[in-house]
Amino acid sequence: MNPVLQGIRVVEVAQYVFVPVASGVLAEWGADVIKVEHPVRGDAYRGLRRTGNLSTAGNVNYAIEHANRGKRSIGLDLMNPEGRATLSKLLATADVLVTNLLPDSRARVGLKLEDVRADNPKIIYARGTALGERGAERHRGGYDHATFWARSGSQHGSTPEDATRPSPMPSGAFGDSTAGLVLAGGISAALLARERTGEAMTVDLSLLGMGMWSMASAISGAMMQDEAAVPLPRVPAFNPLAGTYRSRDGRWVVLGLLQGFPQWPALCRCLGQDAWIEDARFASAEAFDANLAQVQEILDTLFASEPVDHWRRVLSDLDAVWEIAQDTLEASRDPQALANGYIAELDAGDESTFRLVSSPIQFGEEPNRPSRAPEAGQHTEEILQEIGLDWDEISRLKSIGAIN
Repeated sequence: MNPVLQGIRVVEVAQYVFVPVASGVLAEWGADVIKVEHPVRGDAYRGLRRTGNLSTAGNVNYAIEHANRGKRSIGLDLMNPEGRATLSKLLATADVLVTNLLPDSRARVGLKLEDVRADNPKIIYARGTALGERGAERHRGGYDHATFWARSGSQHGSTPEDATRPSPMPSGAFGDSTAGLVLAGGISAALLARERTGEAMTVDLSLLGMGMWSMASAISGAMMQDEAAVPLPRVPAFNPLAGTYRSRDGRWVVLGLLQGFPQWPALCRCLGQDAWIEDARFASAEAFDANLAQVQEILDTLFASEPVDHWRRVLSDLDAVWEIAQDTLEASRDPQALANGYIAELDAGDESTFRLVSSPIQFGEEPNRPSRAPEAGQHTEEILQEIGLDWDEISRLKSIGAIN
């Protein structure tokens, strides 16, 4: 692993997923990330018992590990004046503050932009919000399944028109994980700008903005045509070679032959159906376009005749895009994912190991190697000593409840 952000200190005042994921990615890239948690309660996300439809039970809490990999934790009560004064000392040593506190909460604990710049005028000030820093709803909170997924158009765009319910977000922390990676990139760009110009910038990303960026193609087309985009069917009427087909054992083969007819002969040969190439219904581009429904019909019948492993073998010779729709356990065992280091193995501390998905951006052709998330307040004394507090002062702060 190349620790490209070694020497950068990030202070995180945040809970749950989106913003902690961002600083977790920065930690994976080599930054020293200090997570500020309440000295008694810690991050409320530590109490999560389920994410999506999966329990967090096991030898480690994988949800906490995903969002908080590689950090150190300090227990500070920011509502205690001494706790906030201690944070000022910490911020004076930092390059970045990242927070997801809502505007009113930031004001209560002295984390408005002007407060933080008074502690350190050269600090990058990064905010992750639900709905952005401007507008009538800037004070509202949000979660990715509602703000990123539903409000941005993603839920509508993934729900078939004949569905009896809207499509659920496909994973817990789906939008949070995506937005966290993007926010980490924005912070890195701001650090580069500070190095070149000396200016410490603000960095803002919202779940709504991230969701709309993810849907940008459909939203842009809707604005251009003045009509809402509708979800694609299983097999697009304009190109059956870009559809999904069910195998005999109920799995899905996903074809991505976006050129349509020009790729038809290669697909036919790969499937062992050379006769289809000369079939009058499909022998020319014009005939092919006039008989798209028949193309879908014969492909439906063919793919339904064999199990998915058969099609995996047959399609391996096709010089075109295709995939098998995998479940999450299959994805974790995907040979390509393993070859590229997208799954990392960590020590669970009890003579066992567990695995995490590593952040996908790699530097110097080396996979990332995440390290463990901290226990709440695990590094309080260590960090306070680093910023110059002696044991007498640490004991005093403990006695008044400012730290853990």
